[in-house]
Amino acid sequence: MKKDKGCTVIAGCGRLGASIAGKLSEERKDVVILDNDKCSFRKLPFSYGGLSIVGNATDMEKLNAALIDAKAFIAVTDLDCVNICAAQIAKSVFNIPKVVARIYDEDKLQLVKDMGIDAICPSELSEKELANYIEIEGD
Repeated sequence: MKKDKGCTVIAGCGRLGASIAGKLSEERKDVVILDNDKCSFRKLPFSYGGLSIVGNATDMEKLNAALIDAKAFIAVTDLDCVNICAAQIAKSVFNIPKVVARIYDEDKLQLVKDMGIDAICPSELSEKELANYIEIEGD
């Protein structure tokens, strides 16, 4: 099985970042995960076969090392400002084609979209799922 050219870089090794990294690694995709707390890498599954880099998601030196062969960048730290900044750097400085940022504050979504960055918002996703659930249950 041939691997896709380029890797996926994930900023933030919390539950979501670790889960995404683990799934991509299981699919034999090239993955690099970046987090400023080395203890956070304990959340990665035992089978994780990608690289782990200790560093801040907005540190240009660390991003340069992580993004050298990247085709996608996912920013899922706990801080919207860090996710926005890191995603903007990945998109505009490193020209990564696929960039997504998790944004908690719905008021910041348009700003991110205006930058050409895809965004996911947990509260917005939850609202949609609950509305679908209620609609399905109402039939």
